[in-house]
Amino acid sequence: MSGQPKSPTRHSARSAPMRRRLSWTRRTASLFAAALLSAVGVGSAPATAADGPTVTTRYGQVQGKADETAHSYLGIPYAAPPVGDQRWKPPAPPARWSGVRDATTPGNPCMQRGSQTPWGDLAGPGTPSEDCLYLNVYTPAQRSTFPKPVMVWIHGGGFTVGSGTFYDGANLASRGDVVVVNFNYRLGAFGYFAHPGLAGESPHGISGNYGLLDQQAALRWVQANIAAFGGDPDNVTIFGESAGGGSVCQNLASPLTTGLFDRAIAQSGCGFPLPAQESQQHNGAAWAASLGCADVACLRAKPADQLLAAAASPTARWVPNVDGKVLPLQMAEAFASGRFHRVPVLQGTTADEGRLTVATMYDLAGRQLTAAAYPTVIRATYGERADAILARYPLSDYGTPAEALGAVFTDSQFACLQSVTAELMSRHTRSYQYEFADRHAMDYLNLPISFPIGAPHGSEIRYLFGGVSGTPEQNALSAAMLGYWTNFAKTGVPYAADAPRWNLFPKVQTLAPEGITASTAFPENHKCDLWSAPAA
Repeated sequence: MSGQPKSPTRHSARSAPMRRRLSWTRRTASLFAAALLSAVGVGSAPATAADGPTVTTRYGQVQGKADETAHSYLGIPYAAPPVGDQRWKPPAPPARWSGVRDATTPGNPCMQRGSQTPWGDLAGPGTPSEDCLYLNVYTPAQRSTFPKPVMVWIHGGGFTVGSGTFYDGANLASRGDVVVVNFNYRLGAFGYFAHPGLAGESPHGISGNYGLLDQQAALRWVQANIAAFGGDPDNVTIFGESAGGGSVCQNLASPLTTGLFDRAIAQSGCGFPLPAQESQQHNGAAWAASLGCADVACLRAKPADQLLAAAASPTARWVPNVDGKVLPLQMAEAFASGRFHRVPVLQGTTADEGRLTVATMYDLAGRQLTAAAYPTVIRATYGERADAILARYPLSDYGTPAEALGAVFTDSQFACLQSVTAELMSRHTRSYQYEFADRHAMDYLNLPISFPIGAPHGSEIRYLFGGVSGTPEQNALSAAMLGYWTNFAKTGVPYAADAPRWNLFPKVQTLAPEGITASTAFPENHKCDLWSAPAA
């Protein structure tokens, strides 16, 4: 992972205040996920197993379901259930099975608090459970002589909610002519609890990154099994959004993923600083004490529901940590020094990331942000930096106070961090950056808010998974983006039929229905001189 820059090929891949708001609040996560449910779609109703195609994996046979354009294989175990004394341990291989396993129904989502919405529960089908380490595979219905590129989706949700099954990969597989994989990984306290007692059990003296280790186990499963589904294990792209985008970058910086993927796409989540292991273990010990537990055995004896309820503490922060093994360095340090897997990377943000957070804090909570309250919120959030921020984001520059606060959140939490990581990576590998800017991407939801929601956090996802049924211009943008993403997966270069050429960083591609353009003005437009620390 270190040394001189190498050609980004398969073979080189082998060699803030408000708790960062973890991009956004948990309520925002629920709203966003629910908004996508109707567009992206949870897996369709199971078909009769006898009618489906059968594939032999290293652990046994699975029989999926066949649709006209794609085949789906759901609920395949990629690791043993992390239950009982396996709670808070690295994932172990799954057990083999005899006979043919029914793969027409997804596995249960991982433990999380339910978020009922008009569209359903953001966890997708099934009942949240500790027995949740399952994945889904989607293939084009038409098999070919040559293996197809593989795209492995890592779901978002602030590391506390969500599931792989929430995102139906069938359309992306059929239209992009790729094999799509998504999966569940441990969340919240079950995935990111660090404790000195757990470190004592570890041969490496580490704890807390179990959800990230689950992701890596899923990638190893792909390497060992995806050829049976027609996928190419030597051409794997990892991609994800929000916490999933952060996970993409964490896997880029983890030495444990050497050889597991060939390209990476990070959407709205790369570069966020992570806590050190020492602080996470200190906080974990305090959390355990609040449950009356002085050791890990006591915690493992607790029912999962009791742990889930306690994990909702506002002081808890369930995120990966820099442990020296799974994650040796902070993201910025890893990317600046070149100590990451030097594969081609495509990354970006939406033009109005922070507006969904503002909508959740105010309009969707039954109140509106006033002009008088705007400076108060900025001072409470940013402290001594408030005067400089208010000077750069005056209300006179925006239609409403909510749009002004949304711009502050967008630039400080997303745009400028992602711009820095794109620049740091560009020193060592092919680096591409985009900004999704369809300001009417979520109009179809008719959200009851008093200001334009614009292109908020997550609004690009349905354009990739094929859930857009909008204007001709929006449909064309969706087709172009699907082409850019899948051709990047195939070749390491984003291109699409009847769409403009994509430029390397420092050019940033603006993806909008009005046209796709490239510019170097992104840092200036987002006032990144105010937010970005100087690159190392």
